[in-house]
Order: sequence, then C-alpha cells, then structure tokens
Amino acid sequence: MHHRELGAAGVDVSEIGFGAWTVGTDWWGDRTDEEATEMLRYALEKGITYFDTGDVYGHGKSEELVGEALGDVRDEVTVATKVGYDFYDNPQAGHGELPKEMHPEYLDDALEKSLDRLGFDHVDVLQLHNANVGEIDADVLEWLDEVTESGRADAVGIALGPSIGWLAEGEKAIREEFDSVQLVWNALEPEIGDRFLEVIEESGSETSLVPRVPHSSGLLNEQITPENPPGEGDHRAYRPDEWFETGFEKVDALRFLERDGQRSMAQASLQYLLYHDAVATVTPTFRTREDIDAWAAASDVPALSDAEYERVRELQANDFELERDDGMDSLRSSVGGEDIERAGLDKHVAGD
Repeated sequence: MHHRELGAAGVDVSEIGFGAWTVGTDWWGDRTDEEATEMLRYALEKGITYFDTGDVYGHGKSEELVGEALGDVRDEVTVATKVGYDFYDNPQAGHGELPKEMHPEYLDDALEKSLDRLGFDHVDVLQLHNANVGEIDADVLEWLDEVTESGRADAVGIALGPSIGWLAEGEKAIREEFDSVQLVWNALEPEIGDRFLEVIEESGSETSLVPRVPHSSGLLNEQITPENPPGEGDHRAYRPDEWFETGFEKVDALRFLERDGQRSMAQASLQYLLYHDAVATVTPTFRTREDIDAWAAASDVPALSDAEYERVRELQANDFELERDDGMDSLRSSVGGEDIERAGLDKHVAGD
C-alpha cells in the first residue's frame, strides 16, 4: 500500500481508504457489529490506514464501530468524520435527506459528540457534510480555523453529494484552502473531478481530492451487469435504465485497461483516479472481505501509463462514441446554474 499526503496539513493517508458508511447502516447489506468490526480490522491488515466515517451514518453507530475497532491502534490510522446533519432532532425516513445545521454552535456540539463516540481526543480530518456554498460563511470558516488551532482536528474538508450540488461548493472549498474535497468521481463520471482539477491549477491551492464511488455505482467493478441489475430497494436504482445500458457499453470500451493477472477493471478504475497528483486517497464502498482483498491491492498494481490515460480521456471527450443519451443530463446547483455555466458543462440545472 502506497501513501500520500492530504492537503496543506500533510496528513498521511493510504491511497485506498475505507468508506465507513458501509458499517453502522444497512444500506449496503446487513451485518452484525462483530462483522463490521472485523471488516475494519481486516482492512487495516490489508494496509488500509485511512478510514472515513460520519456522524449521520447509523446516527452515530458507524463512529462507535470505528472507534471500537481502531482505538487500540489509533497512532497507526488516519480517521476522518463529518458533521452537519441534525439527526438528533429529526428521525430518518428511509434514504431521505435530513435537515442540516451549519452554524458554529451546532457544529461544535456535533464534533464533541463525534469525539465521544469515537473515543478520540481529535480526528485527523473533519469534514462539513454536504454544506452548500451559502453555508460556508465567515463564521463557519472561523470555526474551522479554531478547530484546527485547538487540536481537535489536524485537517478540514468538505464532503459533497449530488443531492445538494457541488460545483460552487467544491470551488469555494478549494479557493479557501480546505485540505480536502470529497466527491463522486470515476472514469464514467469525470466532469466534476475535471472541474476541480482546473480550479486547483488556477488557484494554486494545495487542496486534495478524495473520490468516492470510484466504480460508478457497481459498473466498473461489474457488480452490476446486464445479467445482474440493481434489485428492488437498492439505493442505486434511482438512476435511469438508460444510464445503466450506456454504462455497460462504456465499460466494454475500457477493457483495454485490464491486464490479465496484473490489473482488473475494478483496480484500473482506482488507478485512473490515482493518476492525478491532486488525489490523496480513493474510498470505494467495501461490502465484503473479497472487496477489501481486491481493492486494497489496487495501490500496488501497475499504474496507468500516459497512453492509457490519454485513451480514456479521448473516450470521455467523445462520450465513448455513443449516439444515445444516458438520461443523466442535469446537475443540482445551489447558485441557479451559474457554476454549471462557469464550468462549461453541457448540463442543465436539476428541477428546471
């Protein structure tokens, strides 16, 4: 396992991280607390030292499990958590989104509760969870500075999701020199990552990018195939059928990245992201020990050559030479689409 530094804070992270949203919730399969703890420990055995949790996952349960599994090896691991959703006063309704609270008083109390659940005196990375650009105000920025100055966090970041919008949010975080921006980014969905790379280059920021969903919701690791579509109740089923149908064809176009016995498609999709110097760590969604075996090993498989990377970029630029739409032609925006237009993306604002 190779390691990189995250942001200007220089926090050490393994190139492959463990997204602990899979433990403490049943959205990615039912497992006992013992099974969840064993998964976390097994990931550490396989060289993963970066663990990313959040207070809303299982309403604190994920943090508790991370703390229990890793407390006795605290000096060997890097732990990130997230705050911002008020699950204390609001019940969870299925996969629906909870109300957010992004004012310093709430965030400070939420951080203290997270530290209590983890059993730590600090977190390595503290992230705002899906804050929109208007919520990242002067008071919140001052509070984040206080958190690092007090030693309760070594680095600060923001974790972004498609239900809120992310272009304006990620751009502001980069220009404000946040240490990390977490985003959905993969070889089939490159637009947001590409834009953030541009902003990092333009601004000279040392912000690191932390991609999640690197396998494009199961396509690039072939968990989802024409023979095995997402089942009823699967949280990925919100995507239109056209997205999956075109996705299968795009995966076939990327077969050249596979190297028999050396690099699988799933591993190549992680190396595609690690090709970028701005990427510090990639956080796949681990469901099984077999996932951990294969994807932790991705750090050590052959990196993409310049020629391979450029061929991927050509396919992306030409929409993989497909003539039909994938049904995903919109993005959410918290600024009326100004960020989409500024990025030059051929997308309209969701809901318009």
